[in-house]
Amino acid sequence: MKHGKKYSESAKLIERQTAYDPADAIALVKKTSKAKFDETIEISIRLGIDPRHADQQVRGAVVLPNGTGKIVRVLVFAKGDKAREAEQAGADFVGAEDMVAKIQGNWFGFDACVATPDMMGVVGRLGRVLGPKGLMPNPKSGTVTQDITRAVNDIKAGKVEYRVDKTAIIHCPLGKSSFDEEKLLENLSVLMDAVVKAKPSAAKGTYLRSIVLSATMGPGVKVNTLKF
Repeated sequence: MKHGKKYSESAKLIERQTAYDPADAIALVKKTSKAKFDETIEISIRLGIDPRHADQQVRGAVVLPNGTGKIVRVLVFAKGDKAREAEQAGADFVGAEDMVAKIQGNWFGFDACVATPDMMGVVGRLGRVLGPKGLMPNPKSGTVTQDITRAVNDIKAGKVEYRVDKTAIIHCPLGKSSFDEEKLLENLSVLMDAVVKAKPSAAKGTYLRSIVLSATMGPGVKVNTLKF
């Protein structure tokens, strides 16, 4: 695979075999972010679990203290008073069966989805469509709830969901390359605390196998797992 000139220049700044301290890794990732747009800083965490087993699933949600730098459009499935509460909380789209029909018609103008428990019978029809996109409301991540105000506020403030994929890796945004190093480090610490606490009791051996940070268009920087 042939990389562009900027990527190749960035790659020269990184020692591939070195696992850097978190602060040094963040400084390097910011240095290697050379695109003309504000790149997203992402983290990939490889875990020592077997995601094929139900008792070794790792998933949850955490509010990053400094947000993600992304404007998130929130859709809320609710009726009556809860629909009004969603609108007052700043939800971008609010509805019920009308929104289900819209999504079935291939509309995806939103980034996050919240539902009141009584709406899940209706929303369940969208499982095949929303599930693969990671948009299905879920009680574990706090997106199926009666507390609509809090759910919308958390998402707007920078709540991210983390979930291990089939290859035992979690992919998550940490912020933007324009963020101060301290803010990215705070976001990293909060996310890693949550992932470490979510370790399944059935997991054996080394839990944190590897951590890599990268900007959207930049090379990966290894982080020392022992720091967490």
